[in-house]
Amino acid sequence: MKRLSYIILLASITGISSCSKNLDQQPVSDVVTSTFFKTVSDFTQGVNGAYSKLKAIPLNLMWMDEVRSDNTAITTDGNRDFQGINDFSPNLTTTAFIVNSWQNGFNGIFNVNTVLDAIQAKGAGVLTSDLATRFTAELRFLRGFYYFDLLKHYGALPIIDKSMTPAEAGAVKRSSLADVYSFIISDFEFAAANLPEVFTGADLGRPTLYSAKGMLGLVYMTRSGPALVNGPGLNTNEWNKAYGYFDDIIKSNKYSFLTDFASIFSYTNENNKEVVFDIQYATTSSGGEFPSQLVPDTYWSGLNFSGYGNGYGSASYNVSKNLLQSYRNSVYLSTGTVDKRDTFSIKHAYPTNSSTPAVLDTSRPFIKKYLNPALKGKDRADWPINFIVLRYTDVLMMKAECILHGAPGTQADVDAIVKQVRDRAGVGTPALANVTLPTLMEERRREFLGEGIRWNDLVRENMFVTTMNAWRVSDTLTSTIQEVKPEYSVYPVPQAEILAKPGLYDQNQGYY
Repeated sequence: MKRLSYIILLASITGISSCSKNLDQQPVSDVVTSTFFKTVSDFTQGVNGAYSKLKAIPLNLMWMDEVRSDNTAITTDGNRDFQGINDFSPNLTTTAFIVNSWQNGFNGIFNVNTVLDAIQAKGAGVLTSDLATRFTAELRFLRGFYYFDLLKHYGALPIIDKSMTPAEAGAVKRSSLADVYSFIISDFEFAAANLPEVFTGADLGRPTLYSAKGMLGLVYMTRSGPALVNGPGLNTNEWNKAYGYFDDIIKSNKYSFLTDFASIFSYTNENNKEVVFDIQYATTSSGGEFPSQLVPDTYWSGLNFSGYGNGYGSASYNVSKNLLQSYRNSVYLSTGTVDKRDTFSIKHAYPTNSSTPAVLDTSRPFIKKYLNPALKGKDRADWPINFIVLRYTDVLMMKAECILHGAPGTQADVDAIVKQVRDRAGVGTPALANVTLPTLMEERRREFLGEGIRWNDLVRENMFVTTMNAWRVSDTLTSTIQEVKPEYSVYPVPQAEILAKPGLYDQNQGYY
């Protein structure tokens, strides 16, 4: 059961538009603060409403990160919105996924700021000091989360730290990447200092202080990445700081490494000990859409399900040949050993019709990690499974990454973490020794397939240009996927944002 209900409150009662420029809208504080926030229940609903824009994050990660990486090789039957993302086109400024991600993030930020302003203006007369602080910490975690997601995708951003009039918002330029990072870190630090260690009962699913520490660790790692043309790294070499946050999580003993890989993603084992932070979904109109997005329509035909395709016809979302080979390298092919992550995360063969005899497709393997047709909701947008944003295995492996960058620890510590991960997958023997950064990144690729992590890993380690260009050759994709350039570490600012007030924003280099 889901404990935290994501009430899409502010969008419905203020008329926020996701179709017009996000920074040019009726200030939600004018509409809401004076008429709504009068009771503890009002503030609780307002805080819950600020979570609502998390719902689109996993969907964006599928199309903007998983599709962008060397995990998938997409083919399509027409001019689809995702094709330019997959093919590294420089002309993406009107692509729906990129536009929607920008709008969703800033709508989330506006919603957060509205409730923060209301707490400041009216909270003292309604909320206890402790509850006001906790609500503020939740909201600042969310604002940091929305901003960090935007920074990884677009680089420098306008900093909006309060509700504004359209004229005020329309004059806010993009701040430097360093200033945006400082703003994000400040929000997460406040959250880490003021959120509880755990939430239970009706509050299960809200971020804890360890959720905030995990995000701080990833922020410092990302900021430590290379200073590229558009971002998102600043080459700050703060691996020690990131290590410290991950070590705090590990030493807290609040989380543990599950011994069964499949159980981490089980519909009947949500909020398990692997989960440091996730995005919560329920069924009957409040489920998630992400599990079914990178699934070919022919799969649903084989199950005789109507209404579960993603609307892209005969498009296919093949797990790349290179990744299949990574799971099934020569050592394990010769011994018959199977990587459990391969068989759990990937659908290799499936019928494409529900009649007899069935036609079996073995040529288009796709990601099925979060898919359980037996527990489907009412349609393709209603899968009752939480999306894990940060899990304990990731914390361990990011700690190993920090060690390889000079943080405290030894090579033996790194090798032990990787062995633990591989033992669970059934491929721990022979053990890997002297694990390097490229080896660790490839292990992370196998571990986190379908979790929207691979692309950011490649960017953070400045491996995306060489890795992606080598992959497009090895998978014979040079006729469709263009040469990957350093400026493609982030996406372009949507064209509507550029045109709304000419001269306010400069476009990210390499895009037009």
